[in-house]
Amino acid sequence: MSLVRLLGFRTLTCGCVIGRYREVATSRELTYVEEKGADCDLHSHRRNHTIPADRATGPGVPLSAKAS
Repeated sequence: MSLVRLLGFRTLTCGCVIGRYREVATSRELTYVEEKGADCDLHSHRRNHTIPADRATGPGVPLSAKAS
């Protein structure tokens, strides 16, 4: 378990909410599915699991451009 800093979050078109985090020790960026959308059929979108950055860059509705 490592310490992470929230960079931002948004809602994808499938309804899932994803959060982007930066690992403090290594500066590696991680993307987690925070909540699965009610109509999402993608098996890879599982709550509290990481997803590859290329799957998280699709069209979405920004909820927060930057977290403080």
